[in-house]
Amino acid sequence: MVEAICKEIEMQKDYLNGALVDTIYFGGGTPSLLPAHELSAILQNIQSIHPIKPSAEITLEANPDDLNKDYLKAIHDAGINRLSIGIQTFHDDLLRFMNRAHNRSTAIETFEQARGAGFSNISIDLIYSIPNQDNTRWNQDIEQALRLKPEHISCYSLTIEPQTVFGKWSVAGKLKPPADEVAAHQLELLMEQLQVAGYEHYEISNFALPGYYAQHNSSYWKQENYLGVGPSAHSFNQLTRQYNVRNNHHYLKAITQGVIPSEIETLTAENKINEYILTTLRTQWGTNLLTLKQNHNYDLVNENRVYIQQLIDQKLITIKQELLTLTPKGKLLADKIASDLFTVPS
Repeated sequence: MVEAICKEIEMQKDYLNGALVDTIYFGGGTPSLLPAHELSAILQNIQSIHPIKPSAEITLEANPDDLNKDYLKAIHDAGINRLSIGIQTFHDDLLRFMNRAHNRSTAIETFEQARGAGFSNISIDLIYSIPNQDNTRWNQDIEQALRLKPEHISCYSLTIEPQTVFGKWSVAGKLKPPADEVAAHQLELLMEQLQVAGYEHYEISNFALPGYYAQHNSSYWKQENYLGVGPSAHSFNQLTRQYNVRNNHHYLKAITQGVIPSEIETLTAENKINEYILTTLRTQWGTNLLTLKQNHNYDLVNENRVYIQQLIDQKLITIKQELLTLTPKGKLLADKIASDLFTVPS
């Protein structure tokens, strides 16, 4: 797999048109299963093909149970300078419920070991709206996270997908997902406590201490070009989206034959407008109405005048200096507001 990924990097060498690379992200799976020397090989391969910014953010997604002192030191020495650790919760029973291999003690110890290995930029993931996770337990998770003082915290509501174990349990009545009001209230608790602790809520699911926004994710929300390699990887170049096949066997076979196993979607004018609304509205920077007019010939306010006035009256959005941004109350309804603002093909 590593050899195939390195080969695809070479095959895709012209995708970014020689642009300076300022973020590299190992994610979308469990990259922390890779030995440090294989991560290093991929990094060296990228560096041999693309110009890399000296201060580039290089992130590894990791499970706590994959990390130890030696491994952390090795990946730090290899060039990884940011960790995203999937802690999810500090309650052992909830971790078992989600079939996670680590426990509370491992999560805390791993974080401290990462600090000892030299990592000064660490993000942790937390999940809320888990069955049997009341507000008291959620507050305990937030308090423990703040005791660790990570530079970045990503928080997501538990999603029950149809074809997963949780999805099947839900259909069979074995699992009752919390009501939407519970998820909304837990997000409110999170926003309040992290703001007091000095974290900036710069995207719906992401909070950072000043100067520690995730550069990679921010590039995505700002619709900058990116290249993804490996099974299931996505790429974007303003005009098209490219989706690699999900199946590992099919991916390896195709790369061996010198073919990138992907589908390419050419973005329509409506696609571009809707993606811009979706990605920018989630951020503290908001949706630039002037950019929509100049780059996409689309007047968002004029096309949605009645609805936008309703959102303003309900204190869900504000519009200042051509920037449409969500209020704290509006952030609880971000996806619905974005979809309601989408344009449809004429």
